[in-house]
Amino acid sequence: MSVHWPILRTLVRSPGRTLFVDDRRSWRAIDLLVVASHVASEIERRCTSDTVGVLVPTSGAFPAVTLACWMLGKIPVPLNYLLAEGELQYIVDHCGTDTIVASGALMDGLDLHPRAGSTITLEDVDFRSVPDLRWPALIPDEQLATILYTSGTSGRPKGVMLTHGNIASNIRQVVTWAGFTRDDVVLGVVPPFHSFGFTVLSMLPASVGCRGICLARFSPARLLTTIRDHRPTAIVAIPSMYGALLRLKDAVPDDFSSLRFIVSGGEPLPDAVASGFRERFGVTINEGYGLTETSPVTHWCRPEDHRAHSVGMPIPGVRQRIVDPATGKDLGPDEDGEVRLDGPNIMAGYYKDPEQTAAVFDERGYFKTGDMGRTDPDGHLYITGRIKEMLIVGGENVFPREIEEVLDRFPPIAKSGVVGLPDPVRGETPIAFLELCEGEPYDEAELIRHCREELPGFKIPRRFVVLDELPRSPTGKVLRRALSQRPEVTGDGGDP
Repeated sequence: MSVHWPILRTLVRSPGRTLFVDDRRSWRAIDLLVVASHVASEIERRCTSDTVGVLVPTSGAFPAVTLACWMLGKIPVPLNYLLAEGELQYIVDHCGTDTIVASGALMDGLDLHPRAGSTITLEDVDFRSVPDLRWPALIPDEQLATILYTSGTSGRPKGVMLTHGNIASNIRQVVTWAGFTRDDVVLGVVPPFHSFGFTVLSMLPASVGCRGICLARFSPARLLTTIRDHRPTAIVAIPSMYGALLRLKDAVPDDFSSLRFIVSGGEPLPDAVASGFRERFGVTINEGYGLTETSPVTHWCRPEDHRAHSVGMPIPGVRQRIVDPATGKDLGPDEDGEVRLDGPNIMAGYYKDPEQTAAVFDERGYFKTGDMGRTDPDGHLYITGRIKEMLIVGGENVFPREIEEVLDRFPPIAKSGVVGLPDPVRGETPIAFLELCEGEPYDEAELIRHCREELPGFKIPRRFVVLDELPRSPTGKVLRRALSQRPEVTGDGGDP
């Protein structure tokens, strides 16, 4: 089924219902439909390419513009407005679009002006007139619904092709698993060019008819105020955001009493944050898992299924295998291997890259996630690290996460990132980069003692490097790839 038909049914059946609230306004169903219809007319008049670039912030305008593209049978390509202009231009050129629908305020505010044949700025569209009536396109499941660009290890973003069947399936899977209804209020601070922001925070509320609360920028105080004002039933954030909420002195248990689901994703949830929320607020944060290539949700640990460090069981329709990446042999419970997935939400491939597409699917058609993990006897999944980020220290496999968990429990450390440092004897040794809490005294000798109490000797970092800020992705995830390119690791000018 096309993604947009359930959305259109919701808009027509409940025109006065408020579906989105963003930093500037509320969006009723009829508002979305009117804006989408007007934008569709502009796209139809000016766009000749199959793809349409979408440069719109986290807001109700994003699902409206996306819907406009689908009504015409076009492929919306969300543009990451946090990239440098050169990287953004690469995506515009690579996806082949000749038209960008943009927020003029966003472009001017960030000084981003990617070049395309035509740019439709929302501020220049007259939304006061009656829009043209049109019969929305009928689109088969296998046709592309979007191309989401994700950074790859090669440095060039990869275009992940998600079909209408992929997105529609993932919405149904999440709704079935979580039991979302029209009465739910979903809050998130994940941008729409991110797969979770696209599917779960934008398209799911529009499809189900529940309310989505959009915050364009993360501020702990603003997020807490929004929780108090809107009383969400579900919140989706990354661990660092929960850590920031935990540090707010005026947060109290009642602030979180409306929440059925408190979901963390994007990176592992530190023990200190999980235990802090339980002890201070009396609520449990549950982890989820997914990738851009999986539309994105594949696992979600529901409250009744909570197990520490588990991302839960596969959601309906997702099949998982744990495989020895060297031999392709299936592994049993409690054995570490590569997580491989199959299901209706798995991408069609990488845009204009058939070789890379072929490389990430195994002989049984399962997607190779590149993540290492294990299952318990009940099928709950535990992610232990990335294959490419695994360290081999004197023949022993070491994952950065287990070291970072120990470092992050040391009070002066706000966040850590661990990568491998070349070593002529052991092959690699860990090196840790640290971001410190403001005002906390830091003593490296005390940190080493802390590590010795919790880690075997070969896992204790050989060096500790303090940075003002760790490099992060647009969603706040620490970029170990960027850390591994620093001179302290490469030897290009770093201290010995």
